Amino acid sequence: MNYIFSLFLVGLVVGLVAVASNPAPYFAALGLVVAAGVGCGVLVGYGGSFLSLVLFLIYLGGMLVVFAYSAALAAEPFPESWGDRSVLGYGAGYVLVVGVAGWKFLGGWYEGSWVVADSKEFFMVRGDMGGVALMYSFGGGMLIVSGWVLLLTLFVVLELTRGLSRGALRAV
Repeated sequence: MNYIFSLFLVGLVVGLVAVASNPAPYFAALGLVVAAGVGCGVLVGYGGSFLSLVLFLIYLGGMLVVFAYSAALAAEPFPESWGDRSVLGYGAGYVLVVGVAGWKFLGGWYEGSWVVADSKEFFMVRGDMGGVALMYSFGGGMLIVSGWVLLLTLFVVLELTRGLSRGALRAV
């Protein structure tokens, strides 16, 4: 079981490196989908099945909207792919940083430090469902603030991907 979760964690790092090293939204969206799927797999393995399902559906729905807007506004005729030198250089640099950090902190990490949230087999209320209910009951203001932050993030992403050429909304 530890090998599966180690594979999930490596997949998560590879997906995040694919997102961080690629400037084109066309190719970075696949890295985001991989990172979201593998991250939800890690959550499922440690007792958060409901939370991972909700996170996966909401995150991929929001990611689809952001990808559609950014792909429409960043209309590049020749986007950089994963095989270009600059993208490979950034990816190798990120993998090197993650490898050095993993080697530095390797002595304090072991499989025994990862525990499952719910230890009872037939427990009626799981920890992740209780957390979601608590968030909706007492965290209404935080949900409103989070919605505004996500809207602001959408506008920031659209402004950053627009660049100098003004994308698809430039004056003809």
